[in-house]
Amino acid sequence: MDKMCITIRPMRSGGENFMGLFFPFSEAINVELRRLHCRWSRSNRCWVLPHSNSNRAILVRELESIAYLKWEGFAEENKRSLFALPRLEDHQEQQILKFTEALRAERYAANTIATYTDALRVFLRFFSDKDPSDITEDDVQRFNVDYILGNGYSASYQNQVINAIKLFFVRIEKRRIDPEILLRPRRAKPLPNVLSKEEVKRILSAPVNIKHRAMLSLIYSCGLRRSELLHLKKSDIDFNRMLIRLRFAKGKKDRLVPLSEKIIRILNDYSTAYPTEKYLFEGQKGGQYSEESLAKVLKMAVKKAEINKPVSLHWLRHSYATHLLDNGTDLRYIQELLGHNSSKTTEIYTHVSVKSIQKIRSPFDDL
Repeated sequence: MDKMCITIRPMRSGGENFMGLFFPFSEAINVELRRLHCRWSRSNRCWVLPHSNSNRAILVRELESIAYLKWEGFAEENKRSLFALPRLEDHQEQQILKFTEALRAERYAANTIATYTDALRVFLRFFSDKDPSDITEDDVQRFNVDYILGNGYSASYQNQVINAIKLFFVRIEKRRIDPEILLRPRRAKPLPNVLSKEEVKRILSAPVNIKHRAMLSLIYSCGLRRSELLHLKKSDIDFNRMLIRLRFAKGKKDRLVPLSEKIIRILNDYSTAYPTEKYLFEGQKGGQYSEESLAKVLKMAVKKAEINKPVSLHWLRHSYATHLLDNGTDLRYIQELLGHNSSKTTEIYTHVSVKSIQKIRSPFDDL
C-alpha cells in the first residue's frame, strides 16, 4: 500500500510557534498523532504540535515508516536537523535490516528493537555519504556533539542512540567502538510521582464500568507496569493461592505478586460481566486491550476524580510502592514485588515516603 503524504507547515497561534500537519483522513495516522500528544485544531482543520527541534525529530522517528513527510515553509537555519538529512541508499537500509534481525534473534523486546532501529537510522543518515565500514570513532564523537547536543536532544535520547551504535558496530560491523569515545550524559535523578491514598481512592472509584475499574485497581493493588497488565492471561490468575504469575515481565523475568481479597472480589465481578477468551482484559472485538484505550480510561478517571495533576499509569505503580513503604513493608520485599534488578532502584521510594520524612525532627523545633 502506498504511503500517505503528510504536509507540515509552520503556524503561529497565541504568540507561540506550531507545526501544522495536513493530510487526507486516516484513522491510523490520527491514532499515532494522539499518541504523540498532537492536538486537533478546529479553526485550522489540522493536527498541531509545538515547533521545536525535538518535536521535529519525534515526528520523523515515529511517522516516516508510515508516511512521507513534506516540510513546507521552514527556514533551513539548521542543516543538521533530522528532516534535512538525506535518505538512505538501499544498501544502507539492508544494514539496518540486518541489525533489526540480529536484535530479534537475541530476543530483544519489540519496543527496544523499534527504538534502536530508529536511532541507528538517524545515525546512518547523518553519515549518508559514508559506508558504515568507513565510519570512525571521531565520526561518532562528531555526531554526538554536532547532532545530538547541537540540536538540544534529551539525555535519554542520547543514551538510546549510543546503545544502538554500540550494538550495531559489535553485531554487524564486527568491531568495537572505544567506550570512552561515547560520552554519556549525566543521569538525571527525578523523584517518582506519588499520589496520596485519598487521591488513589478517588481515581479507582471514578469509573462506572467494572472493566475500567478492574484494570486501574489491578495496576495499583499489584504495582503492575502497563505492559504487564495488558499481557495478563486468564490462566495467570491463581484465585486459590491469591497470586498473579507475571510471565516474561521486564528483563524477561517471571515473578509472583499477591492478590488482595478486595481485588479478587473486583476481578470476580469483572469476569462474570466480561468473559474473555485468552487475555484477562480484551478489546471490544477480542484480542489484547490497547495501550491507547487504557490511557483514555485513566484520563477519564482522573478528570472525574477532579485531580489536577498529569497522572500517568506509572504513577499508580509508584504510589503502590510508596504506600507499601509507608505501611512498614521491608524494601527487599518491595524490590521483589516490583521486579527490580537492583535494590538501588527501589531505594528511591524512601525519598518520597511521607511517614519516613515526617519522622525526621527539624532542629528548628529545638531552638
